[in-house]
Amino acid sequence: MDLPKYVKELKDLLELMKSHDLAEVELEEEGQKIRLRKTEPHISAAPVSIQGGIPAALPTGNVPEAGTEEPVEVEDDLHKVDSPLVGTFYRSPSPEAESFVSEGDRVDEDTVLCIVEAMKVMNEVTAGVRGIVREALVENGDPVEFGEPLFKIETS
Repeated sequence: MDLPKYVKELKDLLELMKSHDLAEVELEEEGQKIRLRKTEPHISAAPVSIQGGIPAALPTGNVPEAGTEEPVEVEDDLHKVDSPLVGTFYRSPSPEAESFVSEGDRVDEDTVLCIVEAMKVMNEVTAGVRGIVREALVENGDPVEFGEPLFKIETS
């Protein structure tokens, strides 16, 4: 017994999703549209507001070998706002718009500092504290890693 053509095509699409680790596939042909989506948790398709101050990854305790030098970061009393995910850092909502904040600006917990784009989803990053923006640590358009410091804020 042969399977109907569409069942084989569905199986092929499912295999494609599996082999390329895709969360979603959408196909439109001759007015017919099909969308397959895994039910496993993935990044949401809607913009999400993420509070700043998510702790960076803890040190692993690896000791550098003798003779190797690692940069030493000077600790200060400023609050660091870290990237909540891997993506691209943007200081403004669009290329022609003003930056959300500049150094010296006063911010509240809910003030949007930047956007981190991940998989075409724009995720707002908020300050998470009240204070004054003292330093932006990332350039507009730069890629960022999870836990990477984005801003330093003097809390008040």
